[in-house]
Amino acid sequence: MKVALIGASGQAGSRILDELVRRGHSVTAITRNPSKIVERDGLTSLAGDVADAQALGRILTGHDAVVSSVHFSASDPDKLIEAVRASGVKRYIVVGGAGSLEVAPGVRLIDSPQFPAEYKAEASAGAAFLDQLRTIDDLDWTFLSPSAVFTAGERTGTFRLGGDALLANDQGSSISFEDYAIALVDELETPRHVRGRFTVGY
Repeated sequence: MKVALIGASGQAGSRILDELVRRGHSVTAITRNPSKIVERDGLTSLAGDVADAQALGRILTGHDAVVSSVHFSASDPDKLIEAVRASGVKRYIVVGGAGSLEVAPGVRLIDSPQFPAEYKAEASAGAAFLDQLRTIDDLDWTFLSPSAVFTAGERTGTFRLGGDALLANDQGSSISFEDYAIALVDELETPRHVRGRFTVGY
């Protein structure tokens, strides 16, 4: 596939980029600073501004899918969605957040007493983005939420998938960037959650 990856130099984005290239996809890595991207076969690096929907839409045109891996509090979902629509690309996968996942029926992680205050703004923006996506029927979108702890680790290929509930085990709720990337690219190659949200964790 020809995949446009917005935010390709970030923590999650860089692992998604590695996974896409590993599997032989042709990737356009879009970032504010393309010099951060290591050159590889099948990879094109371009400068892109998530605040400029028209210019971003032109970059996205001609791809089979768009993956968005940008901080919610540093971007505008309206502009991202506008850019994808303008490009004519239908498949849109968003690197989501864990805050909107449920820890009990009707109770989101972000609303639980133990949720860290410093992450609330980002988590709230992510939840709002998901709510907005759920109103859209002209894009084949997917929102992939990580577990509560989303950090660098190993690429094990062993994890669980879930729906709207936070996944946890006796060690807590976590997923590595590397295994998250596997789950995302799996969804890209074999769509199972079109116009829906799912989650990945150990």
